[in-house]
Amino acid sequence: MAINKPILFILIILSFSQLSRAQSFRGAWEIGVSAGGAGYVGDLNQYNPVQVSGVNAGIFVKRNFNSYLGLRFNYNYGQIKANDANSSNEQFRERNLSFKTALNEGSAIIDFNFFDYAINDGTRRFTPYLFAGIGFINFKPKIKYQGETYRLDYLGTEGQENGYKNTALAIPFGGGFRYNYKDNWSIFTELGYRTAFTDYLDDVSGVYPANPVYVGNNPGLNLSDPSLHQTGAAGVQRGDFRKRDTYLFVSVGISFTFVSSKCYSF
Repeated sequence: MAINKPILFILIILSFSQLSRAQSFRGAWEIGVSAGGAGYVGDLNQYNPVQVSGVNAGIFVKRNFNSYLGLRFNYNYGQIKANDANSSNEQFRERNLSFKTALNEGSAIIDFNFFDYAINDGTRRFTPYLFAGIGFINFKPKIKYQGETYRLDYLGTEGQENGYKNTALAIPFGGGFRYNYKDNWSIFTELGYRTAFTDYLDDVSGVYPANPVYVGNNPGLNLSDPSLHQTGAAGVQRGDFRKRDTYLFVSVGISFTFVSSKCYSF
């Protein structure tokens, strides 16, 4: 799932517009926590962009420049997984691939409120908002077999000599709704997607290798081609042809805003 470039462009324009129009305002720092579900769209889940397969939790520190615009720094932890054996698609069930990974994400995100939000002298106690930014993601796809856990990124299941990098850039984007329910306290809910600059969140990107990877004993498991009838011929595509995986966090959270009386001018 690729980022919607027109929406991102509009968000950036609106953000700079608000900065240029502001003559003076009270700045405010905000801290918050969130939790919810995590999911992914990729080679093992090609068609359901809202499928949740794990959990997420996060913390953030945010600078609110005015009642419309803020910049937050996030850390999010999540877990995602997928298993062809659970698919409704017969071809995927035959392919029989699976993975599970933890996600560690750090990001810087611009928030844009649609309404004049109550924090920082705004007039509205609620507002929908959009966000976009840049970050990085660390992932470690694994599989468990015969009681042992194997790191797929180390094993080169598609013939990679030294595996592949398990850290990549990510582009967060999405939207949500926040409500100032008491004094400096707010609650919020948001849905955010992340386009990862890697196709290996699920360990699937290229083709079946000529020399597959086996683990375990008697007879062991072919990690490169665990298909039910060993149908993965060398050189045949293992997954889809998209070059980037996407993951999502759907969250609810609570935050506290420290309002400052110092004025800034632009």
